[in-house]
Amino acid sequence: MSTAAELPSLHSLTLHPYLTENGDVADEFLVGKVGIYAIFDNEETLQFVGYSRNVSVSLRQHLIRQPEQCYSFRVETIDRPSRTLLEDIRQKWLTENGTIPPGNGEAQAQWTQPIDVKPLMTDAERSAFEEALDEGKKTKCIKQVARRVQATVLERLAARGVMESFRFNPKLKEQGLLELK
Repeated sequence: MSTAAELPSLHSLTLHPYLTENGDVADEFLVGKVGIYAIFDNEETLQFVGYSRNVSVSLRQHLIRQPEQCYSFRVETIDRPSRTLLEDIRQKWLTENGTIPPGNGEAQAQWTQPIDVKPLMTDAERSAFEEALDEGKKTKCIKQVARRVQATVLERLAARGVMESFRFNPKLKEQGLLELK
């Protein structure tokens, strides 16, 4: 656990596997913890550095958004968090890495924002959406697209060996966004 006096080095922290042998997110020690974390791909290349009021939830969100990039992580929990301390650690880790990881650069939206299903519409789905005459029918079309994309996400997770079940926010599906609840 960090204090303002000592900023932890990224590579001094334990590298944890993202998934347990049972296919669950390996975060039992992080539930409800505030902290900063770094996510690595299968070649242990840094992909993203972030901080959160609940590291456990954030790790799941990133896995949903980028399943092929989430193979391990390093984490530092903070007893007395401050945005300044978290930003200082984040900056130290990014500097220590030598390059900006994709999730903190050009691919930041894919790591930090809900999955937007609208750009993933098929031509038939886009046609049905555009032809829908009222908001209720448009919402129904978007929800169908969201369900299809959600199924694809779950297939990608299963291919990674994820066995944990996830619940997506139904209200956001109506807006064409996929985010865990």
